[in-house]
Amino acid sequence: MFVKICGITNREDALAAVDAGARALGFIFYEKSPRAVTAAQIGSFVADIPKDIWKVGVFVNESPARIEEIGAQLGLDVAQLHGTETPAQHPAGLRVWKAFRVNGGGIPDSNYPAEAILLDGPSSGNAFDWSLGANFPGNLIVAGGLDETNVRQAVERAHPWGVDVSSRIEAAPGRKDHVRMKKFIQAALES
Repeated sequence: MFVKICGITNREDALAAVDAGARALGFIFYEKSPRAVTAAQIGSFVADIPKDIWKVGVFVNESPARIEEIGAQLGLDVAQLHGTETPAQHPAGLRVWKAFRVNGGGIPDSNYPAEAILLDGPSSGNAFDWSLGANFPGNLIVAGGLDETNVRQAVERAHPWGVDVSSRIEAAPGRKDHVRMKKFIQAALES
C-alpha cells in the first residue's frame, strides 16, 4: 500500500511528504480549488522531487491535450481525473486514476479502464463507508475525510492499494501541517 499527499503547492511540503514516506504527490490543476497550482509554480521545484516518487496531476474536465502538455512539461506520472471524463477523454502517455464520489450505496464498475479507481467522499474532506471498497477487484485508492486518527480504520475496512489525503492534514489551505502529515503516513503504512 502507498500514501499520496495531495494538494501540494510548495517545495517544503513536497519534500517533507517524501521524507515522511509518501510514495505519491498530488498537484491540483483546477483553478477553483483552494489548492490550485500552475505548471509554472510546480516547475520551480518539481526537479527536486526524487524520480521514484509518483507525480500526480489532478484535473477536472480538462482537455486531454492540455493534460498531456502539463504532463510533459512537468514529468507527471499520473493524471488523476475528477470530473465527468470518459475513457475516450483520457490523456495519452500518462497513467490514469479515475476518481468517483461516493454519494450513497454504490461504487463504480471495476471494469472502468484506468490503472486505479479513487473513491472520494461525497464532498471535500468528508468520508464515506470505507467497507464499500473491501471487495473491489482492482487497484483502489481511498480518499475523503481521512486524517491521522482514522486512516488505519479506512485501510482495515477497504483494503486499498493506496490512500490519499489533502485538506484534513493542513495548517491552512495549500499548506500542510508537517507533524500531522508524518503521523498520517506512519499510521497508514503501519496498518
